[in-house]
Amino acid sequence: MDTRLIAVIDASGAVLAREEQLPELKDNEVLIKVKSSLISPGTEMNAVRVRREKPEPEAKDIYFGYANAGEIIAVKGDVKDLRVGMRVAAMGGGAKHTNYACVPVNLVVPIPDNLSYEQATFACLGATSLQAIQRTEAQLGEYGVVMGLGIVGNLLGQLGQLAGVRMLGWEGYENRIAMAHACGITHTVNFKTSDPVAVTKAFAAPYGLDFAALAFGGDATKPLQQVMKCMKISADGHAMGNIILIGGCTVEIGGGAASGNLNFMASSRTGAGYHDEAWEYGRDYPNAFVKFTTQRNLREIVRLMAEKRLLVEPMITHRLPLTEVGKAADLLINHPDQAMGICLKMQ
Repeated sequence: MDTRLIAVIDASGAVLAREEQLPELKDNEVLIKVKSSLISPGTEMNAVRVRREKPEPEAKDIYFGYANAGEIIAVKGDVKDLRVGMRVAAMGGGAKHTNYACVPVNLVVPIPDNLSYEQATFACLGATSLQAIQRTEAQLGEYGVVMGLGIVGNLLGQLGQLAGVRMLGWEGYENRIAMAHACGITHTVNFKTSDPVAVTKAFAAPYGLDFAALAFGGDATKPLQQVMKCMKISADGHAMGNIILIGGCTVEIGGGAASGNLNFMASSRTGAGYHDEAWEYGRDYPNAFVKFTTQRNLREIVRLMAEKRLLVEPMITHRLPLTEVGKAADLLINHPDQAMGICLKMQ
């Protein structure tokens, strides 16, 4: 086993699988024989869109993917509780769309036997959603909106409900609304066919929203202005609550009275540690000061999925072999009304 098959984006934005030399394991890494990987329809596809819109003929291929699951077949160095033969979920720069992945120890978590490899591939985006719901400071009995019911938005909505929040989802694609309902998110509004402000005000009456999470890309100024009208209001007439930017959207925010006393926050990635190389390769943060690291978030998502309290199966729209990764990318770009969760199978 000297080579592997791996997905790349070429200079024109085409996505394909090519063969390359299998990298040598570094200290504190595990080698995973990948069984399944998940394409993120949001962040991950942006690189494809950029290259297709502005091709650079001389640009080098770039790797594709950051969430997979499989079986550990080799280890090197101090890999803590991980061992050969263990079923695991993995994420990050090493967890590409490939049949063999070399991943640092802290970005790999064990999965139980009752969790399928396909389900386990959702751990990374689940951790992203968990980081975001933690940023909202959600409390039992509050009212929250998630705007965009893609994978991250769907998972955030489910996690909000698990925290005791009364959640409402905004979405424009009926297939994603149907998937949200199948995942237990009861309250939704199609903002293309209904007035989301009127629906949201009725949903959160008489209190108003405690938080809103924007889980989509593109220009979000209009949706932000709409949801701001739905937030809770103080006695002096100012809007209050938390607005969380989790998707890759851009917004224009007015200062002073235009935004009341709202808290605008971003939620980046999966939790503390991701992109800190020393942490990824085994260093720990003091639990007393850094409670929810990326690894802890991954472990919690895996546990919730195994307990059937967090549902991901209804979001899987396609299962394709790694060799058809280009078809998968085209589906996500050209048919978002049909495709969302695409799992790649390794042969």
